[in-house]
Amino acid sequence: MPHRARLTVDLSALDRNYRTLAALAGGAETAPVVKADGYGLGARQVALSLWAAGARSFFVARLDEGEGLRRALGSARPARIFVLDGLVPGTADRARRSGLIPMLADPVQVEAARAAGGDFPVGLHVDTGMNRQGLTPEYLATLAGDRRLEPVLLMSHLGSAAEPEAPRNRIQLDRFRRARSLFPDLPASLAASAGLFLGPEWRFDMVRPGVSLFGGGPFERPDPRIEAVATLDAPILYVRTVAPGEWLGYGSGLRVEEPTRIAVVAAGYADGLLRRGGGRASAWFAGARRPVRIVNMDLLAIEIGESPAKPGDRVELMGPNLPLDDLAAATDTVAHECLVRLSGRARRRYVRS
Repeated sequence: MPHRARLTVDLSALDRNYRTLAALAGGAETAPVVKADGYGLGARQVALSLWAAGARSFFVARLDEGEGLRRALGSARPARIFVLDGLVPGTADRARRSGLIPMLADPVQVEAARAAGGDFPVGLHVDTGMNRQGLTPEYLATLAGDRRLEPVLLMSHLGSAAEPEAPRNRIQLDRFRRARSLFPDLPASLAASAGLFLGPEWRFDMVRPGVSLFGGGPFERPDPRIEAVATLDAPILYVRTVAPGEWLGYGSGLRVEEPTRIAVVAAGYADGLLRRGGGRASAWFAGARRPVRIVNMDLLAIEIGESPAKPGDRVELMGPNLPLDDLAAATDTVAHECLVRLSGRARRRYVRS
């Protein structure tokens, strides 16, 4: 399909990122987060590669993601799979059949776990300041010594880890330490990708990297320690020159003032690119960054100057020359969104470098 966008997932780069993060974690277990279909890159392929690289615990968001991951890994790979949504009442049997570990985040979920029986492994998710999900510290204190639960992990989530100097980080760390004192023998996890880079005191017994496995820098900017895993490229369909005074694309906002040579590329927001990247994002072509002028549903246009170009030449829209965090900054978002928005239209291939 030479006329379509192509998404290349470099599993070797993924594995190298995992090993980089695991080395940084020191003695803490490195448990990849593969929710949202492996951050849009394919949970099955990603998890199988990470298992081979040494991962033995994984995190997903939804129950059905956990079920699918268990099927993908199979009985030969008995990974621990934690479900961040927790235990939705009525789903205990499904979680038990797939050997999933729900991270209890609400008193209703605690009661559901108690009703499921004491042989049901769970995690305890405490809210230390995200105010999104998690048990309050006060409620958590009531669970200390509760024989009706079988907790295997205590966790919380940092809200400002991408801002290393944010006061909130220290506040959450202190609160988590107090929560852990209630369960001194329970393995603990606070840090995800950015938190892992804050320092040893944030790492505890387990770290949960997500976006940095897949190419995003821990502090929302490119980091030389993190390799690009996903490369999105697409072919040029047309090369043309727009005359002065003419408009480009929809609307009347983009009128060229001088002869402008453009390449029209077979990718757009139907492939997962953000429409607001027009006039802000860059593409990589002929050895240099080129300004993206418009992003439509199926097409985008880049300004190519005098560079030789012809239909069929491929343009990099995300990848080693265009780090995720640069693309995210140009479109007022984060690397996570740039990845998970990638649609199924782009032809996918998995490679090892």
